[in-house]
Amino acid sequence: MEPLLIDDFNYPLPDERIAKYPLKERDHSKLLVYRDGHVGEDLFYNVGNYIPAHSLLVYNNTRVIQARLVFHKESGARIEVFCLEPIAPHDYQLSLGSTQGCTWKCMIGNLKKWKSGPLTTTLHATRYTLNLTAERLSTTGNTHEVRFTWHTKTVSPEGGDIEGAISFAEILDAMGELPIPPYLNRATEESDKTTYQTVYSRIKGSVAAPTAGLHFTDAVLDDLRRRGINMSEVTLHVGAGTFQPVKTEDANQHTMHTEIIAVPRKAIEDIRNNIGHIVAVGTTSMRTLESLYFIGEQLSDFPPLKGDQEGLLHVPQFIAYERDHTLTSEQAMTAILNYLDETHQDTLHAETQIMIKPGYTFHIVDRLITNFHQPKSTLLLLVSAFVKGDWHTIYDYALSHDFRFLSYGDSSILSKR
Repeated sequence: MEPLLIDDFNYPLPDERIAKYPLKERDHSKLLVYRDGHVGEDLFYNVGNYIPAHSLLVYNNTRVIQARLVFHKESGARIEVFCLEPIAPHDYQLSLGSTQGCTWKCMIGNLKKWKSGPLTTTLHATRYTLNLTAERLSTTGNTHEVRFTWHTKTVSPEGGDIEGAISFAEILDAMGELPIPPYLNRATEESDKTTYQTVYSRIKGSVAAPTAGLHFTDAVLDDLRRRGINMSEVTLHVGAGTFQPVKTEDANQHTMHTEIIAVPRKAIEDIRNNIGHIVAVGTTSMRTLESLYFIGEQLSDFPPLKGDQEGLLHVPQFIAYERDHTLTSEQAMTAILNYLDETHQDTLHAETQIMIKPGYTFHIVDRLITNFHQPKSTLLLLVSAFVKGDWHTIYDYALSHDFRFLSYGDSSILSKR
C-alpha cells in the first residue's frame, strides 16, 4: 500500500474559526455547495435546492448520552469516568436499560488519584437516594474496564418500593455530563443538552453527536418531504475515536476505531431501490452505508446457511483496498436482506472499522452533507476521497468566506466526483 502522508491533509485553522456555540437558528448556518469542481454558497434551509427529487436522504438517529460521570475521593480528588462503549451487556440498549449493573469501556480523568478500590457517588432525588459505585477491573492502553453497580433506597413513605428499578440510562441522565468536543475548550452548558442533539435523535448510545445533522430542523425536513425526497434512518453510535488525531506520518499506519451500527430491514430495502440517488447526512451515515456494501459482499461469498457468520458482520479497516470488488451495490443489499430473512432478524447489527481514504471507490453514497473537519483527521481523508482530492478547493473557499468550522460550525453539501 502506497504511503499516504498525513501532512498533505493539513491546513491552517485559527481558533477563532472554530464555532464555540451554535447559531440561534440551526438551519440558518451557511451551506457550501460543491458540484463538478465548482464551489458556491447558500443557507442551510435551502439545502433541498441541491438534492434531486426522489433521492433517498439517510441520517443517523443516534442520541448522545451524558457519558461523563464525576466521582470524588475522600481526599477531595475529582475523578472523571467517561463511558465509551458497553462491554457487559455488550448491546447498547441492554446495557443502558440494565437495572442490575453493567460494565463499560471507559477513559478516566485524573487516573493517578484512583490507584485502587471502588469510587462511590450519591444522587439525592425526591423519592429516593441512589449510591453509584464504579470499580476498575482492568486496563488496556488508555482505556479501562469499569463495572458500575448501584443501590437505591426510598426516602418518602409514598414513594413505594423502587429497589433495582433505576436504569443505567436514567442514572446517566441524572448524574452524567454531556461530553461536548474537547476542541471547544469550554465546559458543558445546559443549552448543549439541546443544541448538541439532532432533532431526529432517538437511539441512545453516542458520546459525540453526528454533527452534520445539527443543522436540520423540522421545517427543513418537511420541505424535503414536499420536494419528494425520501428518508431512511440508520444508527451508528459515535465513539470518542472520532476525535482521535492521526499521529502517524503515514495515515495508513493509523488504527481506526470500531463503531457499532444498526440498520433496519426497511432502510436496506430503500437503499437497494435507490442506488445512484443516495444522500448521506454526515460521515457517520457515510461510514455506515459504505460498510453495508462489504457486509453484503462477505455474506454473498459465504451464505449464512453455511454456518455462523458473526465474523462477517465486522468490516475491517482496509477491506476496500485488498482486492477487486465486483459485486453490484444492489446485489450486496440483496445478500443482507437474504441474511436477515434466514436468521429471522428485522435489523442488521454489525461493527465497522472502515477507513475511507483517497483511492476509495464509493459503492452507495452519491452526495454528502457534512461539516468542516479538523486538519490531519480521518474525516478529512474521507472528504478528500469523495471529491477525488479536491478538498483544498472546498476548504480554501470556506476559510476565505468566513465559514464556521467543526461541530457547531457551518455545513456543506458535496457531490461525488
